[in-house]
Amino acid sequence: MKYFAVIDTNVLVSAMLKPDSIPAKLLNFIYAGGIIPVYDERILKEYREVLSRNKFGFFPQIVNGTIDLIQNNGVYISAGDIDMVLPDPKDMCFYEVVMEKRKTDDSYLVTGNIKHFPAERFIVTPREMLNIILTSDDE
Repeated sequence: MKYFAVIDTNVLVSAMLKPDSIPAKLLNFIYAGGIIPVYDERILKEYREVLSRNKFGFFPQIVNGTIDLIQNNGVYISAGDIDMVLPDPKDMCFYEVVMEKRKTDDSYLVTGNIKHFPAERFIVTPREMLNIILTSDDE
């Protein structure tokens, strides 16, 4: 099965910092085609900005490769504004993109900051996303 997912930046950071982590396993599903990332320009801009921070020490080639992976294997969405307030306004683009994609396909927002978003069944932690994938693949 394939899953559409908006990947929050914190999940990418965790995946890149800890290669054996659950977020890294999700990144591997993107490589393998099991997860189809969903994004827009605002999300790509945040990825690039955050992943390029000196404190992480990621080589530019790794940052570019990760963003290329998402663009080459993903789906670009042009999302409209949603009239609501989230605890962190920078998270709004992730929510808007997942809501736009959900108009046509079942999709998830994968985040390590679950409390920053409304309590919805499609807003999941990396562990929950991995469980969804592994459970449905067993069926």
